[in-house]
Amino acid sequence: MQRNKQAIQGRWAVSAMFAVNGFSTGAWAPQIPLLLPRYQITEATLGLMILVLGLGAVGAMLFAGRLISAYGSRRVLRCFAFAYIVTLPLVIFAPTIWLAALAMALFGAVMGSMDVAMNANAVEVERRLGYAIMSASHGFWSLGAFVGGVCGSYIIATWGAEVQALCVGTVTAVVVMAASPRLIAEVPQSPKPDAVRQPIFTRDLSLWTLGLLALFSMVPEGAVMDWAAIYLNKELGADLFRSGLAFAFFAGVMAIMRFVGDRIRNRFGAVKTIRYSGLISAVGMLIAATSPTYVFAIIGFSISGIGVANMIPILFSAAGNQPGHNPGVAISTVTMLGYAGILFAPSIIGAIAEHIGFRVTYAALSLMLLFVAWHAGRAVAADGVRAGTQRATP
Repeated sequence: MQRNKQAIQGRWAVSAMFAVNGFSTGAWAPQIPLLLPRYQITEATLGLMILVLGLGAVGAMLFAGRLISAYGSRRVLRCFAFAYIVTLPLVIFAPTIWLAALAMALFGAVMGSMDVAMNANAVEVERRLGYAIMSASHGFWSLGAFVGGVCGSYIIATWGAEVQALCVGTVTAVVVMAASPRLIAEVPQSPKPDAVRQPIFTRDLSLWTLGLLALFSMVPEGAVMDWAAIYLNKELGADLFRSGLAFAFFAGVMAIMRFVGDRIRNRFGAVKTIRYSGLISAVGMLIAATSPTYVFAIIGFSISGIGVANMIPILFSAAGNQPGHNPGVAISTVTMLGYAGILFAPSIIGAIAEHIGFRVTYAALSLMLLFVAWHAGRAVAADGVRAGTQRATP
């Protein structure tokens, strides 16, 4: 009974970590267009800066899995969650473009490591409870991103970017300090330093395949997060506040779908859920790409969010339940490839869009989503948690 109570507390604690991670990410989205006039740079240069952020995240994710194997997800999550408090303010208050690039690299590294740790911790919570919580956990991330995007856009428009960054840091600090003591730990909890010397790359093709599907699922999400505001502003004539709503509503719809995603997956299975999600997301991306006004573009991105919502949680759950693999190492591999899509690929998208426009770019991204739908059968391992729902229900 006491162990189940701890697991329930651990569920809400890790959900809070997902929420605050998403909150800071959502607040970052409306800050991106402001970097153009602040440093007098082009979209291509901004893309290179985002590339630096992605490199920091991907590089840190490789090592985060080994840290989790050695010290457990709770300890690693606590460490990077507290570091996350200062990352956005460091970027916004950077006086030069070079210091901003360094701060963005740190931002990416901390964000990526925290992401791996909180997903690994959510897998442990699923095992303790006996039912799936991964989609709901990612729902809290999307809810946090929605609140961060909407409130962040309003605060920037009213009081400026610096005030917004300080508000984000304050909220992050409060949530992290409240949630971190209630995170659960894997058993055993004693450090295993030999795990840090394990090989970085796994040779298991199944994990790399899941990683590729995660990559193709997150490239469209990264394109919306980093470039939708600029697309609406420059090509569809939306003002600063309305252009920031593209990712906010995208994330808001994702949050709603993720809160019901575990029930959908438990009823229809992981494979069918991903297949139909990919199809829906592809249709939404096409609507956004061909939209005549910013209103229809926001609607299209929102429809795409319906589909994208549960693709990543299922793929991460499938990685964490791969037979014969430590969840931290497996999730770090899939997360590394997936986050290359949301953090690394948008830098390439910026350079491409500068020459062919965002409409063609977003239309092409729908093909990636169709690819994920076609190969949905690779995520069947995620149904290992589904079996647990027959033994216990939330």
